[in-house]
Amino acid sequence: MTVTGQRVLPGPGGLCQKGWTSAQLLNTPGRLTTPLIHGEPASWDEALDFVATKIKEYEPDQVAVFGGGGLTNEKAYLLGKFARVALKTSQIDYNGRFCMSSAAAAGNKAFGLDRGMPFPLADLRNADAVLLAGSNPAETMPPFMKHLTNAQLIVVDPRRTATAEMAALHLQPAPGTDLALALGLLHTAFINSAIDKQYVHERTTGFDAAWRVAAAWWPERVERVTGVSVQDQRAAVELLRGNAFILSGRGTEQHASGTDTVSAWINLALALGLPGRKYSGYGCLTGQGNGQGGREHGQKADQLPGYRKIDDPAAREHIKQVWGVDDLPGPGRSAYELLDALGQDIKTLLVFGSNPVVSAPRAKHITKRLESLDLLVVADFVLSETAAMADVVFPVTQWAEEDGTMTNLEGRIQRRTKALSAPEGVRSDLELINGLATRLGQPEERFPTEPEDVFTELRRASQGGAADYSGITYARLETEELHWPVPSEDHPGTPRLFLDRFAHPDGKARFVAVDHRGPAEPPDDEFPLYATTGRVLQHYQSGAQTRRIQELNQAVPEAFVEIHPDTAHRAGLEAGGTAKVVSRRGEMQAKVRCVSSMRPDVVFLPFHFPGDGRANVLTNPALDPTSRMPEFKVCAVRLEPA
Repeated sequence: MTVTGQRVLPGPGGLCQKGWTSAQLLNTPGRLTTPLIHGEPASWDEALDFVATKIKEYEPDQVAVFGGGGLTNEKAYLLGKFARVALKTSQIDYNGRFCMSSAAAAGNKAFGLDRGMPFPLADLRNADAVLLAGSNPAETMPPFMKHLTNAQLIVVDPRRTATAEMAALHLQPAPGTDLALALGLLHTAFINSAIDKQYVHERTTGFDAAWRVAAAWWPERVERVTGVSVQDQRAAVELLRGNAFILSGRGTEQHASGTDTVSAWINLALALGLPGRKYSGYGCLTGQGNGQGGREHGQKADQLPGYRKIDDPAAREHIKQVWGVDDLPGPGRSAYELLDALGQDIKTLLVFGSNPVVSAPRAKHITKRLESLDLLVVADFVLSETAAMADVVFPVTQWAEEDGTMTNLEGRIQRRTKALSAPEGVRSDLELINGLATRLGQPEERFPTEPEDVFTELRRASQGGAADYSGITYARLETEELHWPVPSEDHPGTPRLFLDRFAHPDGKARFVAVDHRGPAEPPDDEFPLYATTGRVLQHYQSGAQTRRIQELNQAVPEAFVEIHPDTAHRAGLEAGGTAKVVSRRGEMQAKVRCVSSMRPDVVFLPFHFPGDGRANVLTNPALDPTSRMPEFKVCAVRLEPA
């Protein structure tokens, strides 16, 4: 294990700091063990009856469900079924919309299929070079770094992160200019004869249209727009010759042009001949525990189980037969649009595995929308900031107290086995869903409470879909590593997609012609700095869990803002002092950290903290037109002494 300041990096097979402290959550002070109605303890029957009675007062689409990318496959599946069958609502989405939706949209366009990594992680160990676009795994997922020890790293990030410190080459573009950089690298690859012409001809279509855009992004123009030197652009392309991977993360996705930006990185990978080859490729790093599986089985507004599209007539017929129903609602609102409609078109919200008070963009506005609801129901094991606002809170089990499956970023389904019993008074999310569904008139057997029973039904629902789990059983997962699709019980799984063909009907990948248009809110005289947000090693997502662990909270107890020393001086700030960071949507306060490697026009804020330290009070909810991803990663701000 290597310790660098406050950064703790695991050796091979190790856990990160969040991992080895996670068991402390099981008995954390403040653990919820009884339902609450308006803050007062109640029995489960009282709370379930109260919620079901209120729900019956509304039309179906006046009731919404907001899920989470940390839910098991079984929970995500049954939650989607509950929304569409018991509630009959189209209004369901989840916080994974804020995570991988742009990469998923770009992957579907290019390859005809979205699986975060269409190859095993172990393949990365054979790479000569790996380009990480907008990802900082040394802090956000340290165990992943053991797969990168043999490769030359190229890191694309406005900050000099822990990952960038390990890189052979750090490209430091201005926030919101990744797309211009990717276009420039494609231009350089073409001019320097790095394009794999045979691969492009045999395995892809659409290169000419993509090249017509990239042809206008000569290196000097790219340098002016991004700040990345011509020399570094050429060095990056040279490193990517040979066995190479391009991996994207939230930093390149969480933009109003996130889908196009990911498409530009995929175009570069295709031009170099990387996807669909062993020990080369393109992949996306997931951000949540079940970020892949959570979007495959129906808690996303436009999807049905098996990664089917909800507006596909054949998909709808298949799911109606599996569920034994005559009709299904159509697609609903995306996550931010759903939250923005609370208290207006939507009167009741049920939240599972999410904390939007802290994690949603334009968080102050979303908090007001939550306050305007007639009924807010939250299932959680601690009183998160969102649960603290709820009319009804249900205490549910944690990871060690339940069975289930998760699907990791490489499409591998992992069995999670119950290790201990939950405290008295705590029930599983599956039991909660069953209790509400039966009170809404559904037959009890339609909503099983045993995870394996739910998974058995999930297998049938996913059969024939893109994410086909039909050949997977709990018994097989005890002894086998299975990557979807697994269409039969004698099928070995598919660890490497696209080796022979891509998932489009003609078997070829698609170049997508995209152009740079910049952030939705560039800096100006009133708000002269770019603000970008992200995670730190010790905390996770909204921090509702990690802020309760003493070791983690002592390491990073409060919000901070990283600023170049010259920028701090111009704003009248000193290291260790408190800054007020102001955007058009609100303001927050943070302790000043002066970092000489920061770009002078950029400030960085972690988004794990509540109250006056909520970074997402600042962020811009401008949405990507395809993925509906908000622009978390760049907004215009100014600094003031607090």
